[in-house]
Amino acid sequence: MQAVARFIEHLKLNPIILHEKASKGSTIIEKLETHANVAFAIILLTPDDVGSIAIGQNNLLPRARQNVVLELGYFMGRLGRMRTCALVVEGVELPTDYSGVVYIQIDEKDAWKFELARELRAVGLSIDMNKVL
Repeated sequence: MQAVARFIEHLKLNPIILHEKASKGSTIIEKLETHANVAFAIILLTPDDVGSIAIGQNNLLPRARQNVVLELGYFMGRLGRMRTCALVVEGVELPTDYSGVVYIQIDEKDAWKFELARELRAVGLSIDMNKVL
């Protein structure tokens, strides 16, 4: 979502968007490692895939792609939960092992911007909360 990147830039921070970075023949893990020296990770959970909990069930739910879930886990392990934030589009199924971890839901009124700015500020990043409005 370009809106997230533009918001990060508006806060005078430098977003690193992995799919926009050259892979140079590296694996996804190597690409993550190359760009992992960051102060904070924002992972977007968008409805790019569907799935269910058991084979043969007809209740397919929107969920993030498996590589995105891997990225979320990677950055939680590398940076810690306090420096990793999942931004979740409404209706997207959360990974079951992620239950209980706070996430921010992307909403139409853009309240997610205030919540994200607050999280960034809480870990010591210089955020002008007046820019959020």
